Amino acid sequence: MRRIGTILGAAALTVLAVPTNAHAAAVACGGGVSTGRVAVNGCISAQRGKEGRIHTREITAYIKARNTGPRAVNVSYEAFFRVVEGGHWVKLGSGRTHVPAGGTVEPTEVGSSTRVCGPVKVEIRVHARADGAAWSGWSTAGTAQCQT
Repeated sequence: MRRIGTILGAAALTVLAVPTNAHAAAVACGGGVSTGRVAVNGCISAQRGKEGRIHTREITAYIKARNTGPRAVNVSYEAFFRVVEGGHWVKLGSGRTHVPAGGTVEPTEVGSSTRVCGPVKVEIRVHARADGAAWSGWSTAGTAQCQT
């Protein structure tokens, strides 16, 4: 009986921890670019939310990296965000990760921005640099998700 109570209590806490005003979105990745022997994709997600009467969306940029080489490598990366219609690029974040030989780093969050919902498309772009290589080109991903 105690075990069932413990399980039900944990389930109730899990349900309470999920925000009721946010709707999770899938992560979508753009085309691949490369730096050295590392293939890079910029990825984006948009999660809807609400603050008072204002509908919002949390735009999150991710990076996905795959090392095709025989040695592990460190990769530096940056992500930028903009509203497609006339917006300018704003840096969301940067970081560094270790990619094992022949391994993949699944989508890793680089940065995010909360915006008021509107009928506009937003996009992120990500580029990376493996140790000893040049910066890659840009991998871009976009979304128009923002239904109220």
